[in-house]
Amino acid sequence: MLSFLLLCMLPCVLAWDSVRLLFTLVLSSDTFSQIPVIPLVSLFLIYENRKAIFAEVSFAWLLGAALITSGMILIIASRLRLWQLGSTNSLSLLVLALVFVWLGAFALFFGTRAFRAASFPLLFLLFMVPIPEPILSKTIYVLQTGSSELAEAFFGIAGVPYHRQGFVFELPGVMIRVAEECSGIRSTLALMITTVLASYIFLKRSWKRLVLCVAVVPIAILKNGLRIATLSILAVYVNPAFLEGNLHRRGGIVFFVIALVPMALLLRLLQNGDNEIPAAVKDGRR
Repeated sequence: MLSFLLLCMLPCVLAWDSVRLLFTLVLSSDTFSQIPVIPLVSLFLIYENRKAIFAEVSFAWLLGAALITSGMILIIASRLRLWQLGSTNSLSLLVLALVFVWLGAFALFFGTRAFRAASFPLLFLLFMVPIPEPILSKTIYVLQTGSSELAEAFFGIAGVPYHRQGFVFELPGVMIRVAEECSGIRSTLALMITTVLASYIFLKRSWKRLVLCVAVVPIAILKNGLRIATLSILAVYVNPAFLEGNLHRRGGIVFFVIALVPMALLLRLLQNGDNEIPAAVKDGRR
């Protein structure tokens, strides 16, 4: 176990400057806020299923070496700046390298069978990797566009007069712009992580898990469009300060909970006919 922990710490030591920068960004930016939570969730899932995962421990030299070597190559490439990468992409490469080394260390010291049994919590670590450019920009643009369309639909339902030009809405007395910060990328990522975890615990069939996870995007866009429309309507008919108030700055959790409602209903619907014991519970009882 000590050798396993030392090997997991090795890439952090080799790329300490970048790891320190990552810690700084985690503390200062919501974009990276999920990173420290993900390994804790993975550790919890492994601990809960420890009897099934570690029922037969061996060494998987080939798989472990392949993953560790891949991770080390990524670390060296990041350190030597072999590619022209921005700061976010460099951190994405670094975190991906860490995950590769951790997966390789697990396979090396616990074997292929344990690796397969722990495949979900191990692959769950990939949620630590910050979304690289240009994927992040394209994702934000899709969320901006969808949220603007839904906000426009809500304005029409509410009978609010408006003039729209791209992401800009002119409303009576106020003008709003659906900026990148208003795209809902952080809450969408949080909703996706929550949904993937719930699908693993409560659903047995792969197609049902896929359906639940795919539903995250439209529901997230619907939630964000509702948030934009709600704040704008309150600004028009109650007080323009709503566009800068606590509901705008800290009210994301309210609309996140609202998004969980249809996700929970869909989860319940998908559970019909699936009477087996949830995966995490079943594995833990073996």
